Amino acid sequence: MTQANEKPDAPAAKIGVYICHCGGNISDHMDVEAVRRRAENLPGVTVARTNMFMCSDPGQEQIAEDLKNGTVNRVVVASCAPSLHEATFRGAIRRAGANPYIYEHANIREQVSWVHHGEAATEKAAVLVAAATAKAGRLKPLTPIRVPATRHATVIGAGVAGLSAARDLAARGIAVTLVEKSDALGGQLAALDRIAPTGDRAADLVNELAAAVLGHPGITVLTRTEVIATDGYIGNFKLTLRRRPPEGASTADARYVPFQGVRPPEPSDAPSGELTVETGAIILATGFRSYQPRPGEYGFGEFSPVITLPALVRKMAERPAKGRLLQIDGRPIRSVAMIHCVGSRQIPGIHPEDESGHLNEYCSRVCCTATLDAADRIRRNHPGTRVYELYRDIRTYGRGQEELYEQAARDGVVFLRFEADNAPQVTTAAPGEGFALKVKVADTLTFGETLEVPADLVVLATGMEPNDVSDLVEMMKLPVGMDRFLLEVHPKLRPVEMPVGGIFVAGTCQAPFDVTEACNTAGAAAVKAAALLADGQVELDPFVAEVDVDRCRGTGACVDACLNPGALALVEMEVGGRTVQRAQVTPALCLGCGACVAVCPENAIDVCGMTLGQYEAMVDAILET
Repeated sequence: MTQANEKPDAPAAKIGVYICHCGGNISDHMDVEAVRRRAENLPGVTVARTNMFMCSDPGQEQIAEDLKNGTVNRVVVASCAPSLHEATFRGAIRRAGANPYIYEHANIREQVSWVHHGEAATEKAAVLVAAATAKAGRLKPLTPIRVPATRHATVIGAGVAGLSAARDLAARGIAVTLVEKSDALGGQLAALDRIAPTGDRAADLVNELAAAVLGHPGITVLTRTEVIATDGYIGNFKLTLRRRPPEGASTADARYVPFQGVRPPEPSDAPSGELTVETGAIILATGFRSYQPRPGEYGFGEFSPVITLPALVRKMAERPAKGRLLQIDGRPIRSVAMIHCVGSRQIPGIHPEDESGHLNEYCSRVCCTATLDAADRIRRNHPGTRVYELYRDIRTYGRGQEELYEQAARDGVVFLRFEADNAPQVTTAAPGEGFALKVKVADTLTFGETLEVPADLVVLATGMEPNDVSDLVEMMKLPVGMDRFLLEVHPKLRPVEMPVGGIFVAGTCQAPFDVTEACNTAGAAAVKAAALLADGQVELDPFVAEVDVDRCRGTGACVDACLNPGALALVEMEVGGRTVQRAQVTPALCLGCGACVAVCPENAIDVCGMTLGQYEAMVDAILET
């Protein structure tokens, strides 16, 4: 492992300041030209320029040309947040043949133009540019950290996303271990009959994916297996797995079990008990579970004719015969009431929290299409059964889904719309009314008229919740959103990456997705992981702690303060002919947070690219401005 280092004897700083108009996002709220004039008079600045879009090709070329002709050897970009375009500008500097770490960023959009206006915005922007310029003058070229990487990936979860990710990784020459908690492959996809709106059979999709995975020599499939411990870092993880023994006799061939998935044959080299896997990258594809209605919610658990949509799908698949009336559990169904948004789009103060104090305030996105598909199939196959859909809003956002909504309306599905604070009420029908239940709803489509819908069956369109992966979240230190789904670094720029290097996310453990979207995220995660491991080493930014062993006295204060176990340790080494204990950094684990810097009594530790001297220069520049 090569640690970050600062190259000595760097030439005198010649700083270029590049200020972005951001298409008006910045320049409409401040005097960009005034900021430029003040910047060109700062110490060490040799050129100050503006551009309508500094991140554009012409803007990047402007920076590169100044570097190539020797006009500048340090770069300050004043624009939007560095999280958006820091990599863009480092790439431009690298392409110009310069060290990408001689660059400093001033955020004058989110921190200035989006919160200030006029003279105040201009003044604050000038101060931030001055501070960034002062730091840039002290920047030294750094060398990236290079970590040897194991050309192996582990995929956790064998639903449609996990199977797709494993297949795609193996196709790129990466060895894969696929870990699945249950005894079958397919996840929630296997719990479906057909996929809306295409009508593809879920069993065919599961069988095709499972065959591709089980038939690839580079993929090891471990069912009945859980991750119980993790260690290591990007490129070099070590996972401890626990595998349960099979509950029945093993089969020689993979078998598809309806509504469970494909049960693979027992591999001879994967015994029960604990085993260790050394892996370079991890893809989390742990999936979702369907919301379980509370006892009494729309009559669920009180009245046997109230069931969930997944239960209806299974019951319809078990009795696929057509007929004038739908048959459920041997009962003829003359009227079905289907209620949307059960367990989704919950509103504080209207919907009760669960036992953990949570509300599912998000839209589960796929429920509308699944409900419409089931309703239309009932109307087409059982024309004597009336179908009522009770909804708050219909959200059919994907290709072919709006057409499904229109088709259901043409086939006679009756739509009734209710407000969230006036939900339908499900009660038993009075003797002699001829139906098991009735559903009272204030229909906003008829200006709030209260209607009573007779029903032999009430179907609750339940939403999606993430599976409980709190053990993995704790082990891997993963962020979780307010909705309890795993939280990616950035929804647009890094949509499948977790903040922990080398860990990626795919499928519905991240958000409610349909099958196509889940496969797309799996493909993206597989490409990211394969690119990371392709060269057998990983290159990381050098913004990590570095110890001056001549000043270090081995007090251990930095180790105690370290926020990431293993990033800092006291080790024995030879210094001045004596064996002493000194602090040592594992760069791949270091967060670059600076907690160690703050507690070192000898000032023997600093963070490369963010040194105390650089920050002192920034503070001085702010005070002087």
